[in-house]
Amino acid sequence: MVWSEVRAALRDPQRIGEHLGAAGIVFDPFDQACAELAGDLWRAYRRAGGRREHLVPDFLIGAHAKLRADRLLARDRGFFQRRFAGLTVVDPSSS
Repeated sequence: MVWSEVRAALRDPQRIGEHLGAAGIVFDPFDQACAELAGDLWRAYRRAGGRREHLVPDFLIGAHAKLRADRLLARDRGFFQRRFAGLTVVDPSSS
């Protein structure tokens, strides 16, 4: 999902691998563990009264970062820090 968002923002989307590769970012697909964690956390969120302002893709992104990366670049730091304990979340506007 993130790869798609970045690709949509590029002038030359065919060069996405070059752009992200220069930053040390490579394509890494979701796996079953990420999907299961995302589903479990989204279900808990909704059962606790969570509104639909955060949907399954938000939880997939957070789960993938939690299990497969060492940090997440996101504007909504509070949401990801609350829902994914121990995940380092970096706000792009604070750098």
